Amino acid sequence: MKVRFMSLASGSSGNCYYLATDHTAILIDAGIGIRTIKKVFKDRMLNLESIQGVLVTHDHADHIKAVGHLGERHGLPIYTTHEIHEGMRHSYCMTERLSPEHTHFIQKEETFTLGDFQITCFEVPHDGTDNVGYCITAGDKTFSFLTDIGHITPTAARYIQQSNYLIMEANYDDTMLKMGPYPQHLKERIAGPNGHMSNHEMADYLSKNFPKDLKYLWLCHLSKDNNHPELAFKTVELAFRQENILVGKDVEVVPLRRTSPSEMYVFE
Repeated sequence: MKVRFMSLASGSSGNCYYLATDHTAILIDAGIGIRTIKKVFKDRMLNLESIQGVLVTHDHADHIKAVGHLGERHGLPIYTTHEIHEGMRHSYCMTERLSPEHTHFIQKEETFTLGDFQITCFEVPHDGTDNVGYCITAGDKTFSFLTDIGHITPTAARYIQQSNYLIMEANYDDTMLKMGPYPQHLKERIAGPNGHMSNHEMADYLSKNFPKDLKYLWLCHLSKDNNHPELAFKTVELAFRQENILVGKDVEVVPLRRTSPSEMYVFE
């Protein structure tokens, strides 16, 4: 089964991912402006009306900005947990409230089918109202999305190990965060167990717990002020090399751009 993946944007300013087969297309998060989403779809000759569901990871603004518009103006089903739906309902950035007909509740670690996709959401540690990652399988290909996660739990580790294609947070560089302009309380929140993963923490974990069938690793949710794509990539490359995992041979590693779309990756 052919599967296509594209990041529309991935960073602290907004996140949105596209995953599709020949028959089913979904978005994971919609935390960028609706005009931007429509422009990317037009430029890539994609049809927004073909989207069969939007999966939401949590209720922070950089993940839900366009969710209300997609649900109410385009009639797209919005899938997430009851708690995340409640959090979105009370969010300042949800200018259009979701009606019951576009609201679909899902349960953590209960797999459901959406077209060609088998989808399972699972708990991740973060500081939204509720927070999930997604494991999505199409045929023999498994994608896992862990976009905001403070640390690796046994549950998260289980889904990481199943992945052929992994979208994993590398939010900040430790030194850049420590020496940067953020107030101390924000630095502590970011680096805390329910905040975000650093380049080093993520790279160290994956290098020592490398999924045996992993083919691609996309570094996502990079900070504007506390990270740089080259730095994130080099941190992962070095950690992998120390465990005899060669980037470009054993696995492809790609830092996703913060505010512009990636290429369309097609996997046969």
